[in-house]
Amino acid sequence: MAGLNSFTGYSIVACGTLRPELQWLQDDGFFDPDQLLFTAPGLHEDCKELKRQLLRQLEKAGSTSERVIVLYGSRCYIDSEDMARGMDELLAEQPGDLRRVDASNCVDMIASKQQREAIAAGQAVYWLTSGWLTYWKAIFKDWDAAKANETFPKHDKAILLDALGTYEEYVSSTPEKLLEFSDWMKIPIEPYPVSLDRLRGLLTDKLRSQ
Repeated sequence: MAGLNSFTGYSIVACGTLRPELQWLQDDGFFDPDQLLFTAPGLHEDCKELKRQLLRQLEKAGSTSERVIVLYGSRCYIDSEDMARGMDELLAEQPGDLRRVDASNCVDMIASKQQREAIAAGQAVYWLTSGWLTYWKAIFKDWDAAKANETFPKHDKAILLDALGTYEEYVSSTPEKLLEFSDWMKIPIEPYPVSLDRLRGLLTDKLRSQ
């Protein structure tokens, strides 16, 4: 790539939940960052570990790039010792040119609030991305049945924002894994095809910010 859309001089640090979409974009030739680094998926459930892994990856990214784009949402981290401190406060304390994408969480990076409201059409939806489907056992590893039963059945269904054909792949190759996740949540999972245009836009916006 060249010109405005070149990611040369940038590294990207992202939550591992976004690995499927970001690796697809990289393989498709959309971007060429110096490094594409991930933390483990689902660390919003363990903010101390999230902080540890994120700072380690930011240090690694900053060792090779002048600028770092951070794909974490504003709501993905809360300091357990000071609930008023979130992701932006954490990043502001770190050295270097760090640019967090303008989104509240990974779901919001795939489909905006307005898009999700239109898709939900008034129903209570638990939103998923391809990474949530792939890594759900890691994301929810500390949940017991009581917490799952309290959380998921309040929703009419789960919708997978499917930009990669993940749902069809599961149906074709490992339908039992899809059923296992649905049975554990006690709500149906439905796919909704989306593009990666929003994610592309959030990334390129950080190239233009000063």
